Amino acid sequence: MRRRDFLLALAGLWLSRSSPAGSVDFAPVLPGRRLVFPADHGAHPDFRTEWWYATGWLRLPDARQVGFQITFFRVRSGIGDSSASAFAPRQLILAHAAIADPDWGRLRFDQRSARTGFGRAGFATDQTRVWVDDWRLEQVADAFSAVVRGDAFSFALMLSPSAPPMLNGVAGFSRKAVDPRYASFYYSLPGLDVRGTLSVAGRSLPVSGEAWLDHEWSSALLPPAALGWDWVGVNLADGGALMAFQMRGVGGAALWSAASLRPAGGVSRNFAAEAVRFEPLRQWRSPRSGIAYPVEWRIGVGRRVFLLRALMPDQELDSRRSTGAIYWEGAVRLLESGREVGRGYLEMTGYGERIQLG
Repeated sequence: MRRRDFLLALAGLWLSRSSPAGSVDFAPVLPGRRLVFPADHGAHPDFRTEWWYATGWLRLPDARQVGFQITFFRVRSGIGDSSASAFAPRQLILAHAAIADPDWGRLRFDQRSARTGFGRAGFATDQTRVWVDDWRLEQVADAFSAVVRGDAFSFALMLSPSAPPMLNGVAGFSRKAVDPRYASFYYSLPGLDVRGTLSVAGRSLPVSGEAWLDHEWSSALLPPAALGWDWVGVNLADGGALMAFQMRGVGGAALWSAASLRPAGGVSRNFAAEAVRFEPLRQWRSPRSGIAYPVEWRIGVGRRVFLLRALMPDQELDSRRSTGAIYWEGAVRLLESGREVGRGYLEMTGYGERIQLG
């Protein structure tokens, strides 16, 4: 990334965080809006923050398995909306990508950021198509193409859905607090079939596997008392899917929780805050940041109780060169009654300092 574009992107992101409340008219997230596809696969530029988030497990030719992650963030900075200048940082695109390989022992990750315009970065509003430099996530017919070319790794993957979107919350209106002003529009595409190539250390290998794609957009996602969140998305071995999250306050207190559980071929059930419980069991402390993260959890969803275990402890991602945060993002196994019942990804934010959005 050219230094000038990187500094402009960071400046716009910082200005968007420090803008006085009410100085920018961001679109509100309101209940009752019906999500419509394929249009809602595209960007929603009137809202403050948006992300497309793909994670999954890949099988290598030698049968080893690694995790992968690619996230594109779109941020409306609130700066330059009325300016005619093409240099105004009205919209920013930020991206993170990582490979979790137990043989290496920690994440390989990379990041990109740029303001939209001049062909460097952009998005489409009628379908999924978002890019920064030569990184992109875009719809190809009914599938999604994810292409990343990083310094330590690259991948080109095709993600093919086998079921319609899973709408989280109430028909896609996902609350993050008792106050309904703190909410997002949010859906998931679990159970994606993956085919493509992964290149590490100059070797290009064919891979296959299963993935999960989240798409979420909001203008007021994080309630004031929340430091961050814990989120998990798991493809179940029986063909079902589980998404669960909690917003976390001081001392690890759960401020709000929710979950969606979809049986194979069935209709998803959404669980309210009182039916979702996160209990940390084992911690790992990063030797680089000094931050301690729970890498094993007990999660209750309704009457079911799951154990969540990390593929490897060291899956910390330092995104201070783009979104400004250090967080944990990694591949996990899900167990129930001592038996592995699914694989997916766990995201934990706000353990070092309060997460900042937009």
